[in-house]
Amino acid sequence: MSKHAKPDHPIQESLASRWSPYGFDGKTVSGSDLCSLFEAARWAASAFNEQPWSFIAATRDDTDAFDRLLSCLVEPNQAWARNAGALAISVVSRTFSRNGKPNSVALHDIGLAVGNLTFEATARGLHVHQMAGILPDRVRELYAVPEGHDPVTGIAVGYAADPAGLSGDLRQRDEATRERKSLREFVFGEKWGNSSPHVAS
Repeated sequence: MSKHAKPDHPIQESLASRWSPYGFDGKTVSGSDLCSLFEAARWAASAFNEQPWSFIAATRDDTDAFDRLLSCLVEPNQAWARNAGALAISVVSRTFSRNGKPNSVALHDIGLAVGNLTFEATARGLHVHQMAGILPDRVRELYAVPEGHDPVTGIAVGYAADPAGLSGDLRQRDEATRERKSLREFVFGEKWGNSSPHVAS
């Protein structure tokens, strides 16, 4: 199934072909692929090279570890994410290790790391679906996440399945046409809300 974007301007193929399915085929993600995904995250840019991200990960071939991580997702996400090849939880450090001061861009930086991971996955024929619907307190309890660190998102990784196997709402989402705001709606120039002349055409 193709969910290729239709960009208004040229972009890299791994950006145009990236999308987040709900349907996964249950095939595990290899250890070598998983290492490369986290290696891509490792090389993301961050303020002062702080690298404020951590990940908790499990693949479906380790049933106990996978089920443990799956239990950290809200129930509606568990219903479809149980078919992913691997799961992860992203965790961010709220303070700089260099001086203990608050890191106001930590969430920005972990987003860059997960972006790197996502596009490495796409280049390898994998798909990533990120989730806000996690149970942070359960993550803390099960994995002894230290004070000053916050679980942020769930991440499902795997191979997309035929959406025909999904229930109604999820199937509709996987089959829906991809849409995005135009550049004019979020790139501004002289005043907030006024499109930049660079994207007006």
